[in-house]
Amino acid sequence: MSCYLGIDLGTSEIKLLLLDSEHTVLAMKGVALTVSRPAPRCSEQNPADWWQAFCAGMDFLAATHAPLMARVRGIGLSGQMHGAVLLDEADQVLRPAILWNDGRSELECAELMAELPTLPQIAGNLAMPGFTAPKLRWVAKHEPDVFARIRCVLLPKDWLRMRLSGDKVSDMSDAAGTLWLDVARRDWSDELLAATGLNRSQMPRLLEGSESSGVLNPALAGRWGLAAAVIVAGGAGDNAASAVGIGAIRPGDGFLSLGTSGVLFVVNDCFRPNPELAVHAFCHALPGRWHQMSVMLSAASCLKWVTQMTGRADEACLLAEVAALDETALAKAPVFLPYLSGERTPHNDPHAQGVFFGLGFEHGPAHLGYAVIEGVAFAFRDGLAALQQAGTTVLRLSLVGGGARSPEWAQLLASALGVEILTHEGGETGGALGAARLAWLADGGEESVVCAVPPVAARYQPDPAQMLLLEPRYQRFRRLYPTLKSEFAYASNPEFAQADPALKSELAPDAHQRIKLSQDLAA
Repeated sequence: MSCYLGIDLGTSEIKLLLLDSEHTVLAMKGVALTVSRPAPRCSEQNPADWWQAFCAGMDFLAATHAPLMARVRGIGLSGQMHGAVLLDEADQVLRPAILWNDGRSELECAELMAELPTLPQIAGNLAMPGFTAPKLRWVAKHEPDVFARIRCVLLPKDWLRMRLSGDKVSDMSDAAGTLWLDVARRDWSDELLAATGLNRSQMPRLLEGSESSGVLNPALAGRWGLAAAVIVAGGAGDNAASAVGIGAIRPGDGFLSLGTSGVLFVVNDCFRPNPELAVHAFCHALPGRWHQMSVMLSAASCLKWVTQMTGRADEACLLAEVAALDETALAKAPVFLPYLSGERTPHNDPHAQGVFFGLGFEHGPAHLGYAVIEGVAFAFRDGLAALQQAGTTVLRLSLVGGGARSPEWAQLLASALGVEILTHEGGETGGALGAARLAWLADGGEESVVCAVPPVAARYQPDPAQMLLLEPRYQRFRRLYPTLKSEFAYASNPEFAQADPALKSELAPDAHQRIKLSQDLAA
């Protein structure tokens, strides 16, 4: 029986998955990754670390599942989107990759929008710091020597592909997240490339995610016990790959992804941009389809953060404490804004920050844990409202990603969003399963067979009693961001107070004198 290898290059982990042609997940291996934050709002990874982690995962599979590896006919790639891997003429990496959750290019986004007002309608999205194009504009401005040496720009999974097969290729879904793609035409836009000082010669060639991009390097095939001429599929950005894995391939299909970031994804039959509400419009990984997304930059990563902060062994331990809280405790828990890395939909604010509101001596780790998963659910509700204002109707959503393991979180999402939530067998596999399916398609598999919806593991209906508990808390959640928005901006740019008359007027009468004295002492 044929096997297919799915590789999902995430932010915190690279995941490898073996799938057979009966839809059975035969093996899975994850290898952890770390993120470097060299300065505020900066997020980077060294591509060499991706390769090292990938090789560790492959070596493990080759050692423990050699007979299965020998049956692999295709490899599919899924990956974190928007990252910028810069290569010179010798295909050497010029600097650490700037990641999707990097917020340093805010000014460059404003410049792009001012110089090219048609950008959102061509690219389907506002210029946001997370996307690839403004990152390159930042590099051109702050690292001109590096920019001058750029021969090719690759997305993270496509750099991994180059190491596997030698081909510089990207698929439509991942390329749509660069702000260089004409999303309706599914082709590079010369106008958008020129706005960042680049051209087509510095871009990989494009194909659909279900097409073959080349074959695995024979030396690597020999190292891991794979057959000769194993194909490498076009693959997909992580969200489109997750959609393929969950069978969301028809218009109206949708899912929630609870990974490092959070995504609400709905399939469309045509290009439907609505950038005014920070809704993303991208190509799907399959031909002739597009999708809309609302995106929050921190989701399950918020739970991991609060777990570590409270000293709990793991997320499951903290969630067990949360499950023991009664309704009275839940109603009095603090409200949490999950903007630990800024936020996209609907605020498009890289300065937004995480906030616990309403803390008291009576609160402990369980209250904080509940506030975090509730705050993530409320942010998803904001995203759903943005999609609904864009004309999208959602009645049912599948739940994927690491957060799908928690039934309490799934039920909370159903009640917060007012929609049925489904979990599926293997739903935690996320993009790795979709990547393996794309390899299967590239090997000639039929879409109706390959992209079947996995068996439903559980269904969660909105709970009226829980909805009554959540509603006033959600309204408080909604009021907090506009109330704090100016404070977020001030916290990110404190020197702004020296130039802004409104902020100056808020200072105490002697504050200016004390500020000048401290500056003199520092000098």
